[in-house]
Amino acid sequence: MASAPAKAPPRAGVTFAAELTFEGVHLHYGPVHTLKGISLTVNAGEILCLLGPSGSGKTSLLRVAAGLERQTSGRVLMNGREVAGPGRFVPPEKRSVGLMFQDFALFPHMTVSQNIRFGLTDMATAVAAGEAKAAIDRVGLGHHAGSYPDVLSGGEQQRVALARALAPRPSVMLMDEPFSGLDTRLKDSVRAETLAILREMRATTIVVTHDAEEAMRLGDRIALLDAGRIVQTGTAEDIYHAPANLFVAGFFAELNVFDARVGGGAVDTPLGRFPATGFDDGAKLTVAVRTAGVDASAYRGGPTPAGTVLGRITARRFLGVTEQLWLAVEGATAPVRARIRAGELARDARDVMISVRPGDILLFESASESA
Repeated sequence: MASAPAKAPPRAGVTFAAELTFEGVHLHYGPVHTLKGISLTVNAGEILCLLGPSGSGKTSLLRVAAGLERQTSGRVLMNGREVAGPGRFVPPEKRSVGLMFQDFALFPHMTVSQNIRFGLTDMATAVAAGEAKAAIDRVGLGHHAGSYPDVLSGGEQQRVALARALAPRPSVMLMDEPFSGLDTRLKDSVRAETLAILREMRATTIVVTHDAEEAMRLGDRIALLDAGRIVQTGTAEDIYHAPANLFVAGFFAELNVFDARVGGGAVDTPLGRFPATGFDDGAKLTVAVRTAGVDASAYRGGPTPAGTVLGRITARRFLGVTEQLWLAVEGATAPVRARIRAGELARDARDVMISVRPGDILLFESASESA
């Protein structure tokens, strides 16, 4: 007798997504100027990743959106309605905002069901119980409804925190480094499950992260912050292929960086001569070459093909799917790094021919670092 098909998890309740806008937001903590004129719109139903190094202002902007911090100046709007500005401040509980922090912030003395029902106090008891059960089942923890957080794994606690934040069906979901406490193998599966639930809910979502790969996996768009300012906003493809400056390029890929000056419409580097279209002769440039765009093949003597230079392997590390190479190249003051597919180069290879893929060469004016 054929077995019954597996029962699909219940679908998450759809929320009424709101457009979230920051207009010229500044934030000071005493003399420290944390946010410096942030202007950004998150479209209704969009997942936007706030990306940047520690101290760039990501969490501060999230707290301003939630109403946990009041900006020094500027405005925050939801669907064009001011929720924080010179003449109005709507408290967090009135903003229809869901919050999820990196430490999950579960109440240890409450069961999973009680944790999720905590944010449903405006509902009748029976309705709240039904919403909580639906949220628990949707994240696959129905068997843990009566358990306490201390018996759950990190991934299970993360799912409880997500269910609690989404149970009231917020118009805007704010997530602060929600996967940072999970190990690498668990992170991938929990991240995929979370993304699927967010898509079903269709809530406007901001996810704070310092991990560029995570931002590319999750976000419809990415806003990259540095020192309290937005450096670049766009899709992962847009930012990766056309970074605004060297900082942005370095945040999305490992780079080899050289100084060069334009001559005859090109620049000379230790890795070869590259076209410098759009730059004037004599302009001083920073040339960045992604390590993933550097290819190396064994050199067995004789003339080298056009577009290649010679190098010598000084170190190599096996990384599973890829290998990292460190190469001594004439004219380079530091080892050139290459990331190649594992097994492409014989283990006894020492001297190599190096070539660079044109799409992995980035040119920036040295003075302004503008592309």
